[in-house]
Amino acid sequence: MATPAKRKIFWICWGLLSVAIGGYLSAGLLLKSAASNPLLSPARAMLLPGKTSHGHYQIELACESCHTSAFGGRDVVQASCERCHAQELKDAVDKHPSSKFTDPRNAELAEKLDATLCVTCHVEHRPEITHGMGVTLAGDFCFHCHQDIAKDRPSHAGMAFDTCNSAGCHKFHDNRALYEDFLAKHLDEPSLLGRASLPARNFRELAADFPGYPADRFPLKPQSTTDAPAHLMKSQDVAADWLATAHARSGVNCSGCHQAEKNGAKHWVERPDHKVCAVCHEPESKGFLAGKHGMRLAEGLTHMTPRLARQPMHAKASDTELGCTTCHGAHRFDTRKAAVEACAGCHRDEHTAAYERSPHYALWKKELAGEAPPGSGVSCATCHLPRTEYRAPGLDVQRVLVQHNQNDNLRPNEKMIRPVCMNCHGLGFAIDALADRRLVTGNFAGKPGAHIKSLEMTAQRARAVEEKRRQRKAAAAQKQ
Repeated sequence: MATPAKRKIFWICWGLLSVAIGGYLSAGLLLKSAASNPLLSPARAMLLPGKTSHGHYQIELACESCHTSAFGGRDVVQASCERCHAQELKDAVDKHPSSKFTDPRNAELAEKLDATLCVTCHVEHRPEITHGMGVTLAGDFCFHCHQDIAKDRPSHAGMAFDTCNSAGCHKFHDNRALYEDFLAKHLDEPSLLGRASLPARNFRELAADFPGYPADRFPLKPQSTTDAPAHLMKSQDVAADWLATAHARSGVNCSGCHQAEKNGAKHWVERPDHKVCAVCHEPESKGFLAGKHGMRLAEGLTHMTPRLARQPMHAKASDTELGCTTCHGAHRFDTRKAAVEACAGCHRDEHTAAYERSPHYALWKKELAGEAPPGSGVSCATCHLPRTEYRAPGLDVQRVLVQHNQNDNLRPNEKMIRPVCMNCHGLGFAIDALADRRLVTGNFAGKPGAHIKSLEMTAQRARAVEEKRRQRKAAAAQKQ
């Protein structure tokens, strides 16, 4: 039996240990730096109330990103959602904006579904009720507002309400590729269109006209290696790589990226980060920070690495820190290498593995070999980092740039239809292909095995509307 002295020592040790554990957990919870601190981040992980969705798991330890106020409630979380996603919804011309539910004329709709708050449908830390899209509502939630749809649309009679969100039909927010008038414009298109190319990038031609471009530093004229440290110039490979780039042709020399100013003095930066790239490539940088490759940096965390990913990745790439130069290279900035090799160097999922067996890869090889025109090949970046038109405020010119948020058109995949698929394929083929999970997994090596009847339904409705118009016209003629 323990003596009083031993029991006293035990309770002292117990108390000290309890204080130490409580202090450790408190530091992990209260210190903002804990999210990126390797010693304190495990404490935060212990305090997570549940697993986060695929869209947010990278920043799940940065609690302050969403919970900016400890007692702010749903309104605080809503503001955080809008901070990251408001522009995306605006670009998509949100089919169900909050204004629809705050309009007094739709008061009864708000009683059925409070769609003014993102958390009504998107709830984190509840994996048992969260589906693949990060949505927590039942599949038939459309019924609550659209139970009488068959009266206006006989074509919908007998359809189950858990099919509304199926591929090729309706999407709650982003319905750009599935609006009826858009479908009507693209009826009866062939599987493969006559054209098969991407819009050409035009950054250099328009850079000087865009606000914010530092033309005084980078005059869009060829430069030479005149300001790099001597030891770097001993590397012929570095100089050769740089001289072959658009940077060298546009006046961006070594100091353009490597020289920074601090306290009035200039100093050499050995490894420039994404902030340096953003000086000239601000839209691309914003896209990068909004996507899965850069969202950790946007929240002040360490770089994303394949080791942190939930998708299958190559073990040899586990500790690769993802930044601009990870894909583009530090000096060559080879966009062709970034378009395929950089992706396949990390990703090991079935879709990526099947790419080299796909017709898309065959087209890519022909373009690289000079056997097909520029823009006719289909790389990983063609679909997942599409070229989009960007208009600077107050300017009439449109710049074609690469959307570096690779998650922008990934879920739902119908978001790929307009900016990607329809560069080469007809609308009907694109809808069917994206609805075929087997075909998607196999990287589109074959024809779609699924068929969505959206186009037929649109054509049928157009004929019905035209018939009614004809009958009204005939009736009016008889009265005259």
